[in-house]
Amino acid sequence: MATYEFDAIVIGSGISGGWAAKELCEKGMKVLMLERGRMVEHREDYITEGKGPWQLPYRGTLPAAEVERDHVMSKWGGAASTASTHFFNNDRLNPIDFENSKPFRWVRPAQVGGKSLIWSRVALRWGPNDFEANKRDGHGSPWPISYDEVAPWYSYVETYAGIAGAKDGLPQLPDGEFQKPHPMNAAEIWVKDRLEKAMPDRKLISTRTANMTEDKPEQGRARCQDRNMCARGCSFGAYFSTQAVTLPAARKTGNLTLLSDKVVTNLEYDPKTKRVTGVRTLDANTQEEKIYSSRIVFLCASAMASTQILLNSKLLGSERSFADASGMLGHYIMDHVFRTYFWGTVPDKELDPYIAYGRRPNGVYIPRFRNLNGRQDPDADFVRGYGMQGAAGRNPATPGGFGKAMKEGMRAYGPWTIRFTAFAECLPYKDNTLSLNPGKLDRFGVPLAVFNVTFRENEMRMMRDAAQQGETMMKAASLVDVGSANEEHVPGDAIHEMGGACMGADPRTSVVNRWSQAHDAANLFITDGSQMASTNCVNPSMTFMALTARAADHAVKLVKAGTI
Repeated sequence: MATYEFDAIVIGSGISGGWAAKELCEKGMKVLMLERGRMVEHREDYITEGKGPWQLPYRGTLPAAEVERDHVMSKWGGAASTASTHFFNNDRLNPIDFENSKPFRWVRPAQVGGKSLIWSRVALRWGPNDFEANKRDGHGSPWPISYDEVAPWYSYVETYAGIAGAKDGLPQLPDGEFQKPHPMNAAEIWVKDRLEKAMPDRKLISTRTANMTEDKPEQGRARCQDRNMCARGCSFGAYFSTQAVTLPAARKTGNLTLLSDKVVTNLEYDPKTKRVTGVRTLDANTQEEKIYSSRIVFLCASAMASTQILLNSKLLGSERSFADASGMLGHYIMDHVFRTYFWGTVPDKELDPYIAYGRRPNGVYIPRFRNLNGRQDPDADFVRGYGMQGAAGRNPATPGGFGKAMKEGMRAYGPWTIRFTAFAECLPYKDNTLSLNPGKLDRFGVPLAVFNVTFRENEMRMMRDAAQQGETMMKAASLVDVGSANEEHVPGDAIHEMGGACMGADPRTSVVNRWSQAHDAANLFITDGSQMASTNCVNPSMTFMALTARAADHAVKLVKAGTI
């Protein structure tokens, strides 16, 4: 009988990896968590928390030459701000194969906690329509699970994580287990009232967010203090992060071993038993190689990193990965289409007394209203849909002159404006791929990732429609100076990468089964964004959490039954 160093190995410590470690540890398993980035301890390693601009390097803005040298991709996620640069990957030291890739922005973190320390915290469920879409319109691999199967796990992770939101009663955006929502400001309430009266099928709601409005003393966490410094780390534990929530829970069990600076290069595999037999690592500082073994492995390194690890896990004497019997590994790479904007100005002078001071961690959201409930809108020249994230505010009036006149001008405010950004669904295209270039290796000897990912006409039509509908909504809500704009749409830019090891019922057309379990290795579970068979148009993190908790529960049951 095989002997193992650990019951389970979790690769990655971000949103998915943190949940996997917590669930497995709490179910009695001895768990090793491996993270390629450096260690960051809750509270003590949030080195820019609470600092003013005058206390930050370069007053908060990294010099352009340094940005272009070291953060050519991660700048899109926030690395250009010295308040959070230290939480991001150095793209010069850890590149992709830029020369042979189509434009792609792979924004990567560089520490324990991963993107859970720097995510936007928008916490939305998928709805029944979203799990049915692939089967209905024939794009991608059909989901083998339904909303009803995932719903209890959404409730489970929402309750533990602490999600603020209102029960809005929208079938396309199911309600969850919420703390009270963060309030809208005066202008957002003004726009909501007029928009929903003019266009009843459009709703404007407070964005559901993983920033708590109520304390969780049993977790040592306090409610959001509205500092608007989330990307620096939060000592209050007010928003969901691995450091504040899942890591303390896993450590409390005494079952967790956490090793940082451990780069996973590939998985070892036995074709006779069809099991992963080891996780090969390199120490990021010493280059020391070590293989760790366990009964089960949870691969949660992030969608693109997990796919890269799997592609580099070759069968002996073959150029093919052990996880690629279907030929689908590395296919169906997806991200949300991003950077279409629209805006308007509130003309009502009655809002002048309301000064836009104070901070909060969220804004407002217009949920999807196109092609709902399996029906195709007759005026929509595209399938699927989009949602819109925004916020209202006002800036100080432009001061003029000197002395007294200038000071008085700085005390005045300009008009209230509201601005939205559309996030649209990307269809699963088989030929949107991540592959490896064996002729170009990184500093750890891993072949560089090659991205061949593009948005197509369906996505561009959605973006054009979002701009048109956005302007229509702003005018219907009685706003003035209405406008819209489109910037370049680059995959990876939304930082919602999905696909590469998609879920499906048929082993011939998918990589993992309904339990996030690899078709080709029964003891391997892949529970980050790589398993996603489609993208929906909402932020995906809550679905990653729910599917990870669900997979961990199933995996432990299989272990106890002696199946794996």
